[in-house]
Amino acid sequence: MTFLHLSFYSAFVMSSLGLAFHRTHLISALLCLESMMLAMYIALSMWPIQTQMTSSTLMPILMLAFSACEAGTGLAILVASTRTHGSDHLHNLNLLQC
Repeated sequence: MTFLHLSFYSAFVMSSLGLAFHRTHLISALLCLESMMLAMYIALSMWPIQTQMTSSTLMPILMLAFSACEAGTGLAILVASTRTHGSDHLHNLNLLQC
């Protein structure tokens, strides 16, 4: 395993651990999701270069489009929850009270 692979894998694992263990604010969960998407995007864009295949060059663009949609939806949920509940703490959000 090269240093490049190790850095992408460790970035993805650290982001998923941050998402799993640091669940205080919604903005920190969104940042962890975005860093996971960034690690996946960089890994997918390096993969066709290393394998010399041009057939899989569309996947990073699709991943970037889905990541942008996820970020926009997450920010809309953040703004809506901040307006209704007054903060972005995740323990204030309860689906049973909606």
